[in-house]
Amino acid sequence: MSRMTPKEMASRIGDGLLSFPVTPFRPDNAFNETRYRSNLDWLCGYEVAGLFAAGGTGEFFSLSPAEVAKVVATAVDETKGRVPVLAGIGHGTAMAAQLAVAVEATGADGVLLLPPYLVFSEQEGLAAHIEAVCNATKLGVIVYNRDNAILNEDTLEKLCQRCPNLVGYKDGIGDIELMTRIHLRMGDRLTYIGGLPTAETFALPYLEMGVTTYSSAVFNFVPEFSTKFYAAVRCRDRETVQAGLRDFILPLIAIRNRKRGYAVSIIKAGMKVIGRDSGHVRSPLTDLTSAETEELAVLVARLDTSEFAKRELAAA
Repeated sequence: MSRMTPKEMASRIGDGLLSFPVTPFRPDNAFNETRYRSNLDWLCGYEVAGLFAAGGTGEFFSLSPAEVAKVVATAVDETKGRVPVLAGIGHGTAMAAQLAVAVEATGADGVLLLPPYLVFSEQEGLAAHIEAVCNATKLGVIVYNRDNAILNEDTLEKLCQRCPNLVGYKDGIGDIELMTRIHLRMGDRLTYIGGLPTAETFALPYLEMGVTTYSSAVFNFVPEFSTKFYAAVRCRDRETVQAGLRDFILPLIAIRNRKRGYAVSIIKAGMKVIGRDSGHVRSPLTDLTSAETEELAVLVARLDTSEFAKRELAAA
């Protein structure tokens, strides 16, 4: 049974920072439940409005359906209602619907529907895919608008009319015009989430459009920075936001952009840097080199003496 209604879940996550915990693996690539529980317990000690288990940063794409259910069930059990737990689901329509049923049984509070596997399709086909998933579960559904699953405002409006449990829209493409059209059309019918890679770079302009929350991957290993950065965004403290971008986010992006797949790999490297080693990424992803990991370690170490930290200290 869900701990909250779809509308309650959407309202709750729209009022704070969101994150996607990494899925730890052992050297043999098996799920490391002990490390996962430890990471979740630690993250719950910070102000976070929702954790997305087995999401993109959690390497959903490399997990088997059974592993997805196991990871989500572990997250639900470990968090014990301290924070909403949403589950990543996806692949083709049949598998996505089956996963929705499976994670609902674990006690998850909602689902994030990732783009369907591989194929590009017309709006009618995307709508049928999303509606089938919504019909398979009573949980609140957030649709992830990116890659091969880009909805327009007409399709989204019709889906909202037919699917009362479609309660969230996560943007992963950065099309400002489309985002404006959708927000003006749907208003407060949906909760809007910033979901671009390293969403901190877009957080302030998106807030002006009504996007009150975003998913922070770096929250995994620098939660104190992430929560303070989010607070600065919500206060529209542009100087502090810009300091955080200069001191940490943009240098991190420079490392991330060196190779494909590093958006996930750099977060796993960050966990290693702070002493919460959560193993390697699964193939087809590749890990950061030792030199790149050291660059990241230097960035993390410098946070305490950065301009961002000084501004936060002065504000306190």
